[in-house]
Amino acid sequence: MNDLAHRIADLIRREGPIGIDRFWNLALFDRSAGYYATKNPLGRAGDFVTAPEISQMFGELIGAWVAGVWASLGQPRPFRLVEIGPGRGTLMADMLRTLRRAAPACLASASIHLVETSETLAAIQAETLSRFDLPVRRHRRIAELPPGPAVIVTNELFDALAIRQFVFDGETFRERCVGLSEAGRLEFVLCARPHPPLPDEAMPHPPAAGAVFEVSPERAALAAALADRFATETGAGLFIDYGHATSAFGDTLQAVRAHAHADPLDRPGEADLTSHVDFAGLSQIFSSRGLAVSPVVEQGDFLLALGLLERAGRLGAPLDAKGRADIERAVARLAGRGAGEMGALFKVLAVATAPVPLPPFFAAASD
Repeated sequence: MNDLAHRIADLIRREGPIGIDRFWNLALFDRSAGYYATKNPLGRAGDFVTAPEISQMFGELIGAWVAGVWASLGQPRPFRLVEIGPGRGTLMADMLRTLRRAAPACLASASIHLVETSETLAAIQAETLSRFDLPVRRHRRIAELPPGPAVIVTNELFDALAIRQFVFDGETFRERCVGLSEAGRLEFVLCARPHPPLPDEAMPHPPAAGAVFEVSPERAALAAALADRFATETGAGLFIDYGHATSAFGDTLQAVRAHAHADPLDRPGEADLTSHVDFAGLSQIFSSRGLAVSPVVEQGDFLLALGLLERAGRLGAPLDAKGRADIERAVARLAGRGAGEMGALFKVLAVATAPVPLPPFFAAASD
């Protein structure tokens, strides 16, 4: 057990088992030992690789989407170009480079905002974006964003927010918590303490004994905050994450260390914690605020609709066979449906104050 595990164990001895959400937030965001508070987890030298790190094509296509949305919203001047959870700044850098080359009027109208809680990652983002010689404002909370029209982009954000798990024992749901074994090590236990009732309408179907249902008040709160902003300000949001398009039972909690799955309770603060995002729940929150909400589509279909193959062809044209093969592998990783590929596992949801004629919105028009 590392130092953070010992501190969590002491907390449990004093207060009893804690919810997965509390364990999650300590493991990821504890100021002295939390994973995101102290580490640079991204890239091949880190624990996982995100789509922007795989290929510049991802950010370039998102940049083109931003320009198209800005035009569809009436070219507001000024507007806020916001990324929440911007990692190392790679996605924003690729978006800005694309806008500078292909949509300079859009870029000239934009003020750049990053929402980042990690001091470590904020320093890396500042270095990554310094070459653009543009003012970039960093915020620690979404509430700090200034009012006004906004285009907000997130990639692998909602999966970083804590979940709670409830297990159906055949009669009722009991919350899965983190407790201590007889040997004093962290282990999962079912809590006997009262918990908020789970509404029947949240259930995808009647549960069987052993069914696990995951909820995330933190994800819901973030979606509600963004929905409230879009309900009163012109704007659009693009949310890319891995998860399921419809609500479902299942235990999706996982830890990732050095690009491999790990025990979520082993050495907290030294591995990333994630779970699948319930996009149906997010869609309902945005729809309830009267926003235009796109269908939930697979990342592969979204990127192909934006012109991934065409962009790959242009990038590969001047390269040798090895360079073209590298681009082909990047396309497969971003849009493929096989093992280790992101195309089907990752989903895309967009919202706006009014429908825009861009993917993923136009999939609804073709139904």
